[in-house]
Amino acid sequence: MCGVTWTPPTLPGLRAAVDDAVPRPLRQVWEAHVARTPAVVGRQGIFRADGRPYGYQLSYRSSVHELGDPTGWGPLQHEHATRHVLDASFGRRDLDGVADGRLLFVRCPRPFLVGDLSLPPRPDRLVVEVPDHELDGETVRGIRRLRAEGFRIAVRSFIGSRAQRPLLPHADFVRLDVRDLDVEGHPVVEVARSCGALLVAEFVETATHLALAREMGFPLLQGNLLQGATTLDRSGAPLEPQTP
Repeated sequence: MCGVTWTPPTLPGLRAAVDDAVPRPLRQVWEAHVARTPAVVGRQGIFRADGRPYGYQLSYRSSVHELGDPTGWGPLQHEHATRHVLDASFGRRDLDGVADGRLLFVRCPRPFLVGDLSLPPRPDRLVVEVPDHELDGETVRGIRRLRAEGFRIAVRSFIGSRAQRPLLPHADFVRLDVRDLDVEGHPVVEVARSCGALLVAEFVETATHLALAREMGFPLLQGNLLQGATTLDRSGAPLEPQTP
């Protein structure tokens, strides 16, 4: 029609419209099915330098291995794995059965960063981890939006690359593989902390790694030397009610 501008609906808007169109009895059948679906999640502790617990990193686990070998995953598998982790933890009640009152770090692929896929409205607990290979202008704008909504941002696998550096002003945490810091590590660490983010030394697997991380002044540590990853079964926790 003349004089009328049509604005295409956003993906979240389309999803909400589809949800509204599903009859309530059918939705209840689906929710009952989901409630019986296995919901497991991996959890590994993140500790302060003095050994006190700080938070947890959550990772994908499945009893049926429907995604195959993670080394061969593509974007859709990573998105599915992240949705599984979010649903198994934040999508069910008794979140503190997972969080113990602490922060939960979850790797979130690009669609979760730019708003194509939704995140649970829990910025008090969820730390959004940004992959190191999906960085562009739209991603940075999405990260700014998430921070404005109160979410904390963690940059994964920081190596000081040109693509990663623009994220530092928006990062609350920067994660570095301590195994890569024994040679020429100090300059990368200094860049990582240049905007005030808390640094996380990950893959602390040996006493040598631990000593190196402490020598470089990492405030947060993660690795099998401190605590191995465990698997939590959330299948018995009731689903969180859906927001209308």
